Amino acid sequence: MKKRIAILGSTGSIGKQALEVIDRHPGSFGLEILTAQKNTDLLINQALRYKPNAVVIGQKDLYAEVAEVLQPMNIKVYAGEESINQIVELESIDVVLVALVGFAGLMPTIKAIEARKQIALANKESLVVAGEIVTRLVNENHVTLIPVDSEHSAIFQCLAGENPEDIDKVYLTASGGPFRNFTLEQLEKVTPKEALNHPNWDMGEKITIDSASLINKGLEVIEAKWLFGLRRDQIDIVIHPQSIIHSLVQFRDGSMKAQMSLPDMRLPIQYALSYPLRFDNEFPRFSFKDFGELSFQPPDVKKFRNLALAFFALDKGGNAPCVLNAANEVAVDAFLKNKLSFLNMPNVIDKCLNSVPFIQHPTIGDYFETDKETRRLAGRLVEDLFR
Repeated sequence: MKKRIAILGSTGSIGKQALEVIDRHPGSFGLEILTAQKNTDLLINQALRYKPNAVVIGQKDLYAEVAEVLQPMNIKVYAGEESINQIVELESIDVVLVALVGFAGLMPTIKAIEARKQIALANKESLVVAGEIVTRLVNENHVTLIPVDSEHSAIFQCLAGENPEDIDKVYLTASGGPFRNFTLEQLEKVTPKEALNHPNWDMGEKITIDSASLINKGLEVIEAKWLFGLRRDQIDIVIHPQSIIHSLVQFRDGSMKAQMSLPDMRLPIQYALSYPLRFDNEFPRFSFKDFGELSFQPPDVKKFRNLALAFFALDKGGNAPCVLNAANEVAVDAFLKNKLSFLNMPNVIDKCLNSVPFIQHPTIGDYFETDKETRRLAGRLVEDLFR
């Protein structure tokens, strides 16, 4: 039987690549739901092509534009964040691919878990912000959560058939981004255009900037803690410019497993959708003859302070990772709009981490309040720096 898929964030980078995967396996996947925040043109084109049961446009004032085209095609149209939260509960859905970016992915993820759907999680922020609550709900509802991030998919695959108690350490690899060899003086002058030119990966704007600042790797460390039940001292980061090894797991006997492939997000997306099976594909294959060497080096946390701030938030716990995430989202948006320099992004995050009231054991409501308060503070800090 076909797996019926809901793609939350179908017009983004992950969503579009997920549709490519579905295209290659029409006998295995059926498309049930598509959602987008405001890209009406692409959402309409996707819906006309794939004929889902329903679509949701997040921005309510765009409802009429979408409904006018799709309702005559017998495609249901809904609007608003609450509709996204509700639609994942439909009985007709087997797998929910959460490809929303940022804090917006938290509640749809929770609602899908509570509805006992299989989750393909490409929204790391859900675990960064509320990892304790999300993992508890996963266990209570006996839900299978498969990570889509290439690094966490790699760890997930390396642990297949292994006893989690045998893990000694996991190593998340990072390309180092476009500024890996830059000096601080050079980093002072980088532009959004330069930061969006990632050497290996094709990703959305926000994730690409996060990769350039290395905070993406810090968020992934927090995500790994919750996904695999790891202690902070069991997680490390290594710079691997070729992006061939996506993560490594070292076991208590000293042996290591690595998952390797060319950098292509369609691979972890396909694995998450097809799990526990592996499907064939025609994606380019890695060949040793094409790579003279695979190199590794430690990250420079003094030059890329965002990474150090992520470790600080992880060690502090409570609502600190929520503050980290919200401040970073505001800082990245300001950088993309040329309102904040590359090196001032960590200054904004640092100030927020040390100013927003700390809550050791936050509730869902606390997370939403922390997110709002952090965004207000970060916005004021950006304005002060932009003057």
